[in-house]
Amino acid sequence: MACCRVPSGALTKKKMQPQERSEHAYSLGTGKAIAVLTSGGDAQGMNAAVRAVVRVGIYTGAKVYFVHEGYQGLVDGGDNIKEATWESVSMMLQLGGTVIGSARCQDFRTREGRLKAARNLVKRGITNLCVIGGDGSLTGADTFRAEWSGLLADLVKTGGITADEAKKSSFLNIVGMVGSIDNDFCGTDMTIGTDSALHRIMEIVDAITTTAQSHQRTFVLEVMGRHCGYLALVTSLACGADWVFIPESPPEDDWEDHLCRRLTETRGRGSRLNIIIVAEGAIDKHGKAITSEDIKSLVVKRLGYDTRVTILGHVQRGGTPSAFDRILGSRMGVEAVMALLEGTPDSPACVVSLSGNQAVRLPLMECVQVTKDVTTAMKEGRFDDAVKLRGRAFYCPHVCLPPQPLQSGYNLAVLNVGAPAAGMNAAVRSTVRIGIIHGHRMLAVHDGFEGLAEGKVPLRARQLPLHWTLPKKYFEQISATINDFSIHGLIIIGGFEAFTGSLEMIDGRAKFEELCIPICVIPATVSNNVPGSDFSIGADTALNTITMTCDRIKQSAAGTKRRVFIIETMGGYCGYLATMAGLAAGADAAYIYEDPFTIRDLQINVEHLTEKMKTTVKRGLVLRNEKCNDNYTTDFIFNLYSEEGKGIFDCRKNVLGHMQQGGTPTPFDRNFGTKMGTKAVAWISGKIKECSRHGRIFANTADSACLLGMRRRSLVFQPLAELKEQTDFDHRLPKEQWWLKLRPILKILAKYKIDLDTSEKAHLEHIMRKRVSMESNI
Repeated sequence: MACCRVPSGALTKKKMQPQERSEHAYSLGTGKAIAVLTSGGDAQGMNAAVRAVVRVGIYTGAKVYFVHEGYQGLVDGGDNIKEATWESVSMMLQLGGTVIGSARCQDFRTREGRLKAARNLVKRGITNLCVIGGDGSLTGADTFRAEWSGLLADLVKTGGITADEAKKSSFLNIVGMVGSIDNDFCGTDMTIGTDSALHRIMEIVDAITTTAQSHQRTFVLEVMGRHCGYLALVTSLACGADWVFIPESPPEDDWEDHLCRRLTETRGRGSRLNIIIVAEGAIDKHGKAITSEDIKSLVVKRLGYDTRVTILGHVQRGGTPSAFDRILGSRMGVEAVMALLEGTPDSPACVVSLSGNQAVRLPLMECVQVTKDVTTAMKEGRFDDAVKLRGRAFYCPHVCLPPQPLQSGYNLAVLNVGAPAAGMNAAVRSTVRIGIIHGHRMLAVHDGFEGLAEGKVPLRARQLPLHWTLPKKYFEQISATINDFSIHGLIIIGGFEAFTGSLEMIDGRAKFEELCIPICVIPATVSNNVPGSDFSIGADTALNTITMTCDRIKQSAAGTKRRVFIIETMGGYCGYLATMAGLAAGADAAYIYEDPFTIRDLQINVEHLTEKMKTTVKRGLVLRNEKCNDNYTTDFIFNLYSEEGKGIFDCRKNVLGHMQQGGTPTPFDRNFGTKMGTKAVAWISGKIKECSRHGRIFANTADSACLLGMRRRSLVFQPLAELKEQTDFDHRLPKEQWWLKLRPILKILAKYKIDLDTSEKAHLEHIMRKRVSMESNI
């Protein structure tokens, strides 16, 4: 999705006097100037990062400048370096590419070019540079910073700048953000643009799958990734490909035989299609390129299958950025500004990175060096080292391995509980396949806990029906089913009902011995309200649905003068969707239950939007969570804005409803569901062995019933009993929710002058080059 800890400076409310607080926050950038540029290849989400840098920079009192055309604009100067305004970054979020332009620049590679660039910055008083690009762009920025003193000395000698100007610009702060669809920069789990590229790829793969099934074809799809196979790897997991070729992990020398055997086995099991994913930089162990045409020729010659090749090309770079990339770019932009304004002459150039669910700062050149080490390892044939250096985001579960011949003797049951969420099928699929690989007999339970009570346990797990019923009143029947089918472990996929139902199962252990089996809950709900996990399967798909709908709704007003849209989102009492969609779509306000508001707050919001509409701003967006307030309904807020906006803007309202639960799962949810299912089976397999005594399973300890969740940087198992204390059962919410800390960012980007705490400093971390086991990082 994902995204991370609050940016440095914490951007959270601080307990200090209001006057102290506002003076500190609003003066942090006073007298300073920041320049932002995009360099190298473009990536969706860059505009969100630029927008955040501009607006947060202006908020802190700094001057912010656009540098058009990347480093070339920095060298050429003139109109290529322009001061940015608040309105100049309006309506940028939904645009792909980079609106300030990017260009390859040979001039900046020379000292003469860097002298021109330095002069252009000094003349404008710019001593803070934010660079959004790949490793080459960031390396160039670090070189520029290292030479800064020498460049100023040369400019003073030649009369390019005065001694006083050199003194005022004595050091240059550099902060980088990585924009690359290939996700090829070490030190960050995800680069800006990668998630959007995966969206483009999966849209095409899903479309190709239907035609391939119709004609029983084999499709070879070539995706970008000259030096990094991340896009190919994640795509193969998300679409269930038969084979994937990536540069970091070349196949064995007999790969041709293995591939043909695999395709034959797949067809033999009744499949009408084969999908093979190839990264453009795929090679064999001897460094020879493996092309999509080579693979097609092999399949046609040996198997005679009707085979087609599709090379996706630059379509992967285009299109609207995903919600994940918009939020990632926005948060990274805020972090970058804070890092620049906190910088000192002794601060090393840093890059803002994503680590699990946290934003971190890393030394720029450490990241660049590890990225170069990957290339070196691949050239030297040390492919295992190359994969490890890529980082934990590159480790993925191998759900397509063939079943192992040995049987464990254990039976695992998987069931879905509660409302549907996109990505559930991915979790079921990986659970079943990895379970089979472990040697287990996998049982699919239809209709949730009620189906378990009624013995609805066929052997096919495809699209398990859901049911809302909780298990307490069915304990006797459930116990009988567990006994009849010799079920040794349960994997329950669902939302808050799955969580509460599993707690009831734990309580039932005291009376029913059959319930004393290991239980693992995988959170899956669009509301993202399950305690113990920062993310739930399905929330990313719902978030993208809301974001794209908001884009279309705003676009529908392109021909009108001024219009404000009031949009109601789902989520129960949880305001995750409203808040994160507000960040992704550029909302002016997002009303949620967790952040109580009064009529005075509504009045302030209306007045604020009214003032904005008197400028060049033509459209407004207000989101309301469905249960944020019993009295301030969507109709009430719509009527309030309509009345107060008369003569300035008109209003429209939309209730998005259950469309938020539908649609095709996003790459994030498919990949997340796959990883969660794989990890759950590995855990429950170990727990069964641990609880096995003389051929019987008896599990009644707290740690034998756990929820698998994403917490900050890791997937962790937490006893369900411990999570009870962290839960507001009346409102079906965790008592603490990490994303609430992002709400100030939403307000800042909407031009509210809210009080901020900027006293908490973010610490620079270092890349740890250590071997991490596959199990701990799936």
